[in-house]
Amino acid sequence: MPTLSVEQAEQVTDQLSQALQLRRGDITKRMNYLTGETGRLRFASDKFKESFQQRYKGFTDNWCAPVVEAVGERMVYLGLRPAEKLGADTGLARAWEATGADAGIQEALAVRSAAARAFALVSPTDRVDRPRITFEHPEQTIVDEDPATGIRRAALIMWADDKWEYATLYTADEVWKFQRSTSEDREARMGRPVDLGTGWEPRHYNTDNTWPARNPLGQVPIVEMKNRSFLRPDQPISEISGVMAMQDAINLTWAYLLNALDMVSLPQRIITGADVPEVPILGEDGQIVGYRPVDLDSLTGEKVLWVPGPDAKPHEWSAAQIGPFLEVTQQAVEHIAAQTRTPPHYLSGKMVNTAAEALTISEAGLVSRARQSILFVNQDVRTINYLTALAMNRSEKEADAIAAGTPMWADPQYRSDAQRADALLKKKQLGYPMKYILEQDGLPPHEIDRVMKMIKEEQEQDPLGVIQRMTTSGLPEQPQDVEEQL
Repeated sequence: MPTLSVEQAEQVTDQLSQALQLRRGDITKRMNYLTGETGRLRFASDKFKESFQQRYKGFTDNWCAPVVEAVGERMVYLGLRPAEKLGADTGLARAWEATGADAGIQEALAVRSAAARAFALVSPTDRVDRPRITFEHPEQTIVDEDPATGIRRAALIMWADDKWEYATLYTADEVWKFQRSTSEDREARMGRPVDLGTGWEPRHYNTDNTWPARNPLGQVPIVEMKNRSFLRPDQPISEISGVMAMQDAINLTWAYLLNALDMVSLPQRIITGADVPEVPILGEDGQIVGYRPVDLDSLTGEKVLWVPGPDAKPHEWSAAQIGPFLEVTQQAVEHIAAQTRTPPHYLSGKMVNTAAEALTISEAGLVSRARQSILFVNQDVRTINYLTALAMNRSEKEADAIAAGTPMWADPQYRSDAQRADALLKKKQLGYPMKYILEQDGLPPHEIDRVMKMIKEEQEQDPLGVIQRMTTSGLPEQPQDVEEQL
């Protein structure tokens, strides 16, 4: 028996779809800034908008993308080490790679940084060792959490085509699939659901025609990855919330600059002391019945300024200075770098004989930001791996160890090969085990296992090395001793 009745499932679907619709506007706006699709001039005067809004439609000098990508490229997920285990879980790592989740999480982290949230969905497949891990867009996905405990109670994914709007509701026990006809065409909806009304009907796509379908995981299979929220869990913060206004200001400055370049391409002239020009007014028979002054606004748009007076004289003035526009733009970019802790050389692109130490210092804020972001997303990554373990039919003990495990990330601090090798060598000399050294070198779990097997084969094929170790230790070395060392 389903834990929800059909009426209850439809009610939950309506509630979540309405909540998703209400938050979709902000998400769409942030994602448009990330992709550079702002398409309008803000902060401009009404007169300037009236004359040039259409001319600069779609123009943007996108600084939101490098701010997001700078930290996203420093967050490289490697795997998860279960609680009380020495190494990472190779089976989980291979499952992530088989479904493309190792690349998908990079996109999800970028979306999470810009839109303040992203989602992961874990689905069992016919192969127990290859569950499907996908990452869902926040415009189409929502999770209902208990505000007191944070436990996921339900989740909804919505999408639409030309005629139908689809919804899949996930609970811990069932998967409810609905559909309804849309009230607007696809072009107006931009491919997204817009309806807030009811009208859901069952959607049967299961081979056994069961509805609702059983949820084999026994858990809501969608995990929300939120950005930091400053203790307001329902209001995560976008990393570009402060950049968007500065982006609009930069776009406006560029519009002023381009307009100035257009104006100063030819010398500017003014006529003084002449009567205002007039155009004839024609009657129904085509005869001139009067005259009217030329619209001065049209003259300004045509780069002609007419000043009436008794003594008409032409005058000319020098071109305007465009340097201040560039200075303002550069200053705005520097403000973005300071506000978001993005290294200046990521935004300005100017690097001339810069010392390595100076680059390391300039990237300190970005590295701290990446480590902070990793800290906030770690629990979500644990939950995704926990659901993956359930989909792989792992034992309850193994799944609990994974839920309490430690996500492994590549070092967000960039170092040259020589610097990294020197640091790892010193750690080896201090007595750190080889597996730990390989983890610090950023190798994924299965690559670490491969390297350790290579080391074992080399030691077994090196009789002089075995004799030397026996001489040093004073004890006969057994093959299992070598394996335990590895």
